[in-house]
Amino acid sequence: MKLFFGNVFSSLNSGVSSLLSFFAVCFGYMMMFSCMFVSSCEVIEFELWSGYGSSIMLSLLFDEVSVIFGGVVLVISGSVSLYSKWYMDDEVFYWRFMLIIYAFVGSMLMLIFSANLISLMLGWDGLGLVSFLLVCYYQNSSSLGAAMITVLTNRVGDVLILSSIGLMSSWGDWLVYNRVIFNDLGYVGFFVVVAGMTKSAQMPFCSWLPAAMAAPTPVSSLVHSSTLVTAGVYLIIRCYPLCSDSSGSMFFLKVMSLLTLIMAGMSGSLETDFKKIIALSTLSQLSIMMFAVSVGLPMLAFFHLITHAT
Repeated sequence: MKLFFGNVFSSLNSGVSSLLSFFAVCFGYMMMFSCMFVSSCEVIEFELWSGYGSSIMLSLLFDEVSVIFGGVVLVISGSVSLYSKWYMDDEVFYWRFMLIIYAFVGSMLMLIFSANLISLMLGWDGLGLVSFLLVCYYQNSSSLGAAMITVLTNRVGDVLILSSIGLMSSWGDWLVYNRVIFNDLGYVGFFVVVAGMTKSAQMPFCSWLPAAMAAPTPVSSLVHSSTLVTAGVYLIIRCYPLCSDSSGSMFFLKVMSLLTLIMAGMSGSLETDFKKIIALSTLSQLSIMMFAVSVGLPMLAFFHLITHAT
């Protein structure tokens, strides 16, 4: 009886997973198709809590950039989830693996559609946690070491975003798309740029991406080769009004992206592990995106981001 119900629930969970993945793919294509007819920018606010003369609002930004990238994330995530159904069906903790993938999708969408740094920080931290759980999925010493490198490197970006939130608290808001003139704008721009470099594995934070290939193969294709590592590039593109006035930050990003490009190309030509070769190839593409942002072409970097992810 226990075996019978176990098989029934296993089949039910598998069917639900496939249905959710198929729905994500269809909805992602609908989002990208809708951008052909929408050219406006909308900010939607939800009141999460109100009391004692104050309130907590959740602001979501819907424009061409966020909707297109959100659709790409849904399409890729749904496709990889369908592939995982076949590739990892024999795994003991397959359903736990799928739950972590869904948590990744939710964190990524929170990051993409956030209109201020506080709600963006929720998605950013969620990505760091999910990345750690996925890299150490196989529960061996090699995976644990790679997961520790990944999470500790990303903690640097968390501290810098929290520092940016603290500096922006004197401005009256934390919106990522406003261009304002304040004395500490240069510090905010620099902190955001370096935070994006940590998530997108630019020098000197590039060691975690090849190490993260210890994760399962679907994770390598979804998280660490197409979508999660582009979160840093997307952060700088979204916060470009805050970063563009800091010429020193843009010059620093330009130099580091060029050094990363050279390092990734040379390392990839000498590497023998196929998954690490893919990671280093991704790293070189990320450095090109960062360089495009640093020279004042954020939309070109976004175009490259979308084409590389797909």
